[in-house]
Amino acid sequence: MNLKRGLIGSAIMALMMTASAQAAGNEKSGEQVFNQCKPCHSLEAGKNGVGPTLHELFGRKAGTVPGYNYSAAMKNSGVVWNEDTLKQYLADPHKFIPGEKMIFAGIKNEEKLDDLIVYLREATQ
Repeated sequence: MNLKRGLIGSAIMALMMTASAQAAGNEKSGEQVFNQCKPCHSLEAGKNGVGPTLHELFGRKAGTVPGYNYSAAMKNSGVVWNEDTLKQYLADPHKFIPGEKMIFAGIKNEEKLDDLIVYLREATQ
C-alpha cells in the first residue's frame, strides 16, 4: 500500500514539474525573440559569425567553441551554460561577465527572456 501511494505521489509530482517547466516560457514566442540574436549567432554546428554558434549550447563551458575568438573575460569566466546562467547573462551580459565583448544591452522583459531560453533549449540541440 505504501509503495502504491509513493508511486502515485511521484507521478503527480512529475506532472506538476512538467506543467511548471512548460509555464516558464513559450517556445514560439522565444523564436520571435531570437530574431534579435540572428544577425550575430547561428544555430548550426560549426557556423560562427560575429558571435559563436549556439549549437549544443546547454552544458557547454563558456568560451569554448572552436574557431571563435572569445574575450579573455568569457574564456576565463568558468560559466557553464544552463537555464539559470543564460537567464542572468542575457538579462545583463556585461554585469554577469564583466569585460566580455558582446554588443548587446540585454533583455529586461522577464517573460521574453523565459521565452527565449525555452526556445534555445530546443533549437540548440
